[in-house]
Amino acid sequence: MEVPAGHILVNHGSLTVSVPRNIFIGDKASIDLQKAAPFRETLKSRYPWLTDNSLNVLMENAKKVMIETLDEETHGRSFSRVLESEGRLDEAIKHLKKNLEKNPEDADLWYALGELLCKAGRAEEGYKAFARGRDLF
Repeated sequence: MEVPAGHILVNHGSLTVSVPRNIFIGDKASIDLQKAAPFRETLKSRYPWLTDNSLNVLMENAKKVMIETLDEETHGRSFSRVLESEGRLDEAIKHLKKNLEKNPEDADLWYALGELLCKAGRAEEGYKAFARGRDLF
């Protein structure tokens, strides 16, 4: 199934659903309940066998897929911000470093790493990351 523009595909058992991206907010892909309500109603009308609990599970799966999609699109920056917001700086740094192995020429990724390293009290490493990012421009 091809992904329509502005959507993500989510599997729920044997059902594949095209979920609009505009129902999500921010890096944590929080669900905007007001925007999600009409989508849930559409799903209920198309698939009447889906219970409210099934829809909740589908929406949680959609949230996970959206977080993964955002992270892919930003080469790791999106999920690293989520980790940082949860106070998990070391994990956020590891996540960015892993993504830098795949995308070593991404200046924005180097800058994001520099910021996190500085926040973690590792200023010398952070400045080196900033310098690497600047060299790539």
